[in-house]
Amino acid sequence: QVQLAESGGGSVQAGGSLRLSCAPSRYSYSSACMYWFRQAPGKEREGLAIIRTGDGFTFVADSVKGRFTVSQDNAKNTMYLQMNTLKAEDTAMYYCAAGPRPCTVVGGQYNYWGQGTQVTVSS
Repeated sequence: QVQLAESGGGSVQAGGSLRLSCAPSRYSYSSACMYWFRQAPGKEREGLAIIRTGDGFTFVADSVKGRFTVSQDNAKNTMYLQMNTLKAEDTAMYYCAAGPRPCTVVGGQYNYWGQGTQVTVSS
């Protein structure tokens, strides 16, 4: 069974940084779309970033562009979300997801999900 293991969440003050990691197991990482989403209480799920593992194509949503960066370490089959200059409104549960191509944060196939990691930013 495919599993996505997230880590790196926590509590940080506004202006701080965190790096989230997502490591899939029993999944063909080399040709996948890997995603970061978040969901705050009472809000809809928001797609944040994509990495297309085969060629390294990345996408970051406008809402976090310039502050968040998605990357991967192919040797470790791990995806990262570097979050800088965090704001209180970034407080949410962050999830990684995986699915087949095409890669899109809207209307894509998100076959597998991690359990989520909480990010709390205090102002």
